[in-house]
Amino acid sequence: MAEVGNMPLPPKLLKQGVTDMVRISDARMSGTAYGTVVLHVAPEASAGGTLAFVENGDYIELDVEARRLHLDVPDEELIRRREGWQPPESPYDRGYYKLYIDHVLQADRGADLDFLIGGSGAHVTRDSH
Repeated sequence: MAEVGNMPLPPKLLKQGVTDMVRISDARMSGTAYGTVVLHVAPEASAGGTLAFVENGDYIELDVEARRLHLDVPDEELIRRREGWQPPESPYDRGYYKLYIDHVLQADRGADLDFLIGGSGAHVTRDSH
């Protein structure tokens, strides 16, 4: 999950006087956000998460209290979009980026390396980030 979640408002909307809008991303950021931002959506688009199938004009329902995001398209349309989807090809065939892509879990599973799960036994405190 890339750290590119700081999404400014599009200049076209700023010129119209829009000062905030909900921004939804599968990215993360280090606290420099402003406005209404939903981050760490999982699974990520590059892993076949629902964000990969959002198209211009789609409505997305955000229910903060229920902790729910819903892409408001008919099930048949979502199936059609999924059928034509191919995961992005990685430009990396070795090194840290390859390791990251192949082994870091989705945000809802802790964004940890999959081969470390259950192996260390060390407690990670809330302040260890």
